Amino acid sequence: MKTFTYTIKDELGIHARPAGMLAKTAKSYDSEITMTKGGKSVVCTRLMSLMGLGVKCGDTVTITVSGSDEDSAAEGIKSFLESNL
Repeated sequence: MKTFTYTIKDELGIHARPAGMLAKTAKSYDSEITMTKGGKSVVCTRLMSLMGLGVKCGDTVTITVSGSDEDSAAEGIKSFLESNL
């Protein structure tokens, strides 16, 4: 299992467009990828769940990746967050 934290830098937080892109990216891996904020965790492949977290600019989220390709999935998700959020 791989875990890392990331602080959202996008001024709009996680809204529809980046949430959709994140869900699509997460679906490309075999591992289960979850995002946690304020004690609530959601699976990153679920668009509405991601938006339901209400992640705003400056919020810190914890990403947990577990599965057969967790190393590449963790790097891929971290790279996505740095580029888009």
